[in-house]
Amino acid sequence: MGATGSILQLCNLTRRVGEGTPARAIVDDVSYSFDSGRLYSIIGPSGAGKSSLLRLLNRLDESTNGYVKFEGSDTREFSPCELRQRVGYLFQTPHLFDRTVRDNIVYAQPDLSESKINRLIQQVQLPSGIVDAPVDNLSVGERQRVALARLLATQPEVALLDEPTAALDPANTEAIERLIGSVVKDCGVTVIIVSHSPQQVVRLGGEAILMVEGKLIEHGDALQLVKNPGTPQGRRYMNGELQ
Repeated sequence: MGATGSILQLCNLTRRVGEGTPARAIVDDVSYSFDSGRLYSIIGPSGAGKSSLLRLLNRLDESTNGYVKFEGSDTREFSPCELRQRVGYLFQTPHLFDRTVRDNIVYAQPDLSESKINRLIQQVQLPSGIVDAPVDNLSVGERQRVALARLLATQPEVALLDEPTAALDPANTEAIERLIGSVVKDCGVTVIIVSHSPQQVVRLGGEAILMVEGKLIEHGDALQLVKNPGTPQGRRYMNGELQ
């Protein structure tokens, strides 16, 4: 796991889409530092650039300007495979392979022992008997937990979660939120989650980052930012004026 201190540094990070003069900055000159072993939530209205920012952190997309440093080194110095093992990504919709739960987990780490597979299953709060079940038989909530177990199998230092509860019912949402907290507390992983819900951000705690129109508007303690935002854009967003 990563040492204490800064683990990811964003330096004037920008991503533009489109050609020529109409090119639009969907991430616009963002600089920020994420510390190791902490929880961060990125919130903001639709189209604010939240998921676009997340995808830049392990080079699922490439920046137009600026750069990201991981443990002090430019992420472009890592092979994509190594970077994405150490800075893992969980998509909003779980993408599993058409086989068993076990097959999906060992795909991420082929040399996992039986005890480690079972430990991962237990960690994401799935019953041990599910390990050889076909993934087609699983609920959406169970599939998302398998996807999280697969991510944790590589022992990442950072976990990037893109609205992982958006398609889940309240009970599964609560379960995933508890898992996120345990991943930070028990595993020391830095978790950066995109959320559409200020209420969820408060429940998760940690730090919050507000984005509007590609820009980082404000950041700070999650409860404080949601309950008492310090910028006009923050107050408009929390009042429901920015959707």
